[in-house]
Amino acid sequence: MSDLNLHLKVWRQTSTNAKGHFQDIEARDIPDHASFLEMMDIVNERLIATGGEPVAFDHDCREGICGACSMVINGVAHGPEKATTTCQLHMRKFRTGDTIWVEPFRARAFPVQKDLMVDRSAFDRIAQAGGFISVRTGAPQDANALPIGKDVADEAMDAAACIACGACVAACPNASAMLFVSSKLGQLNVLPQGQPEKTRRSLGMVRAMDAAGFGNCTNHYECEAVCPKEIKRDWIAKMNRDFMAASAKEGVVGLGNASAGGE
Repeated sequence: MSDLNLHLKVWRQTSTNAKGHFQDIEARDIPDHASFLEMMDIVNERLIATGGEPVAFDHDCREGICGACSMVINGVAHGPEKATTTCQLHMRKFRTGDTIWVEPFRARAFPVQKDLMVDRSAFDRIAQAGGFISVRTGAPQDANALPIGKDVADEAMDAAACIACGACVAACPNASAMLFVSSKLGQLNVLPQGQPEKTRRSLGMVRAMDAAGFGNCTNHYECEAVCPKEIKRDWIAKMNRDFMAASAKEGVVGLGNASAGGE
């Protein structure tokens, strides 16, 4: 183990409408076994001790589960370690003397609240537009009452691994949320319990995504590259097929106003 002396360029912004700037901060004697967030904690403690303003950033579980630790580090969402959240990134990935740029996730639909904190409530609105399932699933002991093939169950679990961190949006040059939306749609759309609401769910969530101001996918695949849970881009194609089928059905049976989040 050894200590690192680093130079940080950290984005500072007092509020959503304020003009932001990069602040130069010296981070000296940082243990290489510390996580990136622990490094930020050390920096903040020193800023407070010298009468400075601590850097605001999101965090919660610090176990790579919740996705709250949203930072762009040296231009990469969550930093240089593949399939890793910011809270699980360790300082041994850096070298003493390095300059590290730390920014918030940048997207019109993710307005900066303060410093490195952004408002990701657009994701909540998209999820809410999907609604609920009407199939009665019973109590926990009834989980096996409806047989589901292992291949289908595995596919749904792969999609459900998404932690809604927003790295896909931050990495996409169009600020597209399609990887997030497609995974949240896919985890229900592939299961038998999700079929009754599949049409309304597909229409509602895609329209809520568009209303939030996210861009479209143009096949850069940066989303897949930075996803800490390695969600595959194939889900986007499945979402597009489900949405086209739902739109065609809407035109035939007139779902329009009945669809969750419909127009």
